[in-house]
Amino acid sequence: MKSISQKAYAKINLAIDLLGKREDNYNEVKMIMQTIDIFDNIFLEKIDNGILIECDAGKIPNDERNIAYKAAKHMFEQYNIKEGLKIKIDKNIPVAAGLGGGSADAACVITGINKLFDLKLSDNELMKIGEKIGADVPYCICKNTALATGIGEKLEKLPNIGEINIILIKPKFGVSTAEVYREFDYCMPKKRPDFDILIDAIENRKIDVLANNMVNVLETVTERKNPVIAEIKSKLVKNGAMGSMMSGSGPSIFAIFNDENTAKNAYRKMKDNNTYECYLTKTICFNSVGEVPRL
Repeated sequence: MKSISQKAYAKINLAIDLLGKREDNYNEVKMIMQTIDIFDNIFLEKIDNGILIECDAGKIPNDERNIAYKAAKHMFEQYNIKEGLKIKIDKNIPVAAGLGGGSADAACVITGINKLFDLKLSDNELMKIGEKIGADVPYCICKNTALATGIGEKLEKLPNIGEINIILIKPKFGVSTAEVYREFDYCMPKKRPDFDILIDAIENRKIDVLANNMVNVLETVTERKNPVIAEIKSKLVKNGAMGSMMSGSGPSIFAIFNDENTAKNAYRKMKDNNTYECYLTKTICFNSVGEVPRL
């Protein structure tokens, strides 16, 4: 096999809580993560030597600063791979948006190298590699619905939530995840997620309960600096969403809809706006790492 192509899927957070500062200065987190049907296309091709990155998005570095490059370099060194690799990224996931786009690209590089060079690594081994690259990378390898703890690298698979209609809004500005975490005040959130209620809603597919109980404590930072986020959430609910929340550190906002027609009507009303990008999408579930989605 000389080349391989894969899809790097975005994620949203159905809940985020920050539990405290660790001794290593990272934040202890607890969150529920979910794959959605928005993806980058990743093409990997064997070359004689070196690691080359090509990306069609101007904001993405094409050198060792790219997390996909870091993932490839780590695997080449760890498994003594003598050939080179060309990585082509066709970018569709919004950048600096709280959707895990960079982590998803890195995850695709890890699983792709495993196949391309016939390393025969298990899913757990691939996720251990992902931990060394970035906190969200292990999740982007396993995908589906999961409870994440630690710094996000400890994963407990939850029952697949099934197909839920989603509208995703990406304002035309980015947010620094590191800056949002730095500015978070543990005393600030008035409400924190109740994970027992949320997990029960997922297990029993009570989408209305899930939508009404989503909480992201990082909104206290990002919304304060960008009031438009609260305005968009309110507009989505007025257009029929059961619930709306910011994903990750933002600024992307997603909304859950009870049925496809309501979601399509809301999308038609909201898509023609020069201040944000609008996507009509769904949650998506997979059989296992790297397999095609089960719809």
